[in-house]
Amino acid sequence: MTKNTQLTPLGLAALASLAERPMHPYEMYQLLISRSEDRLIKVRPGTLYHAIGRLEQAGLVEAVGTDRDGNRPERTTYSIRPAGRAALEHRVKDLLAEPVNEYPSFPLAVAEAHNLPADVVVELLTRRLTSLQEEMDSLAAGIESLEKRSVAAKYWIDLLYQRTVLAAEMQWITELCADLESGAMAW
Repeated sequence: MTKNTQLTPLGLAALASLAERPMHPYEMYQLLISRSEDRLIKVRPGTLYHAIGRLEQAGLVEAVGTDRDGNRPERTTYSIRPAGRAALEHRVKDLLAEPVNEYPSFPLAVAEAHNLPADVVVELLTRRLTSLQEEMDSLAAGIESLEKRSVAAKYWIDLLYQRTVLAAEMQWITELCADLESGAMAW
């Protein structure tokens, strides 16, 4: 993989799985699902197999064995190569250190909300709060499940981050709605 080539989110997750131990793609899939990483990336067995193929072509992973379990098809086990570890480390460092504007649509909607009457904005944001509360409940259930299964927190700190960001958004919306309803914000 050249320096100009970035790892896809799924490729990054696959390399991270293989950094723990060699495994076959379906085992990686099960691991990612068990850690609720499907909340962060689109994970499907077929696309994971293709991602592993691309990583292998790029020299980041290598096949280290093939086995068969009963009547199931052969499964190839992969291992991360030193170049894969370096690519994984480099990409994670970049993602942690450098903010990226991903152009989310909600800030745009907020910027253009003045085009609607205040009562409509309050109604729509109240509906959004309901959806966000459902998401918050889902996060809480996921965290509880992971804790019960004794999955190390280092594998799901993203859920804690998401919970914090979600709580901040919910608080901001609640305050904005209160300001609109009370007239504290001129509309």
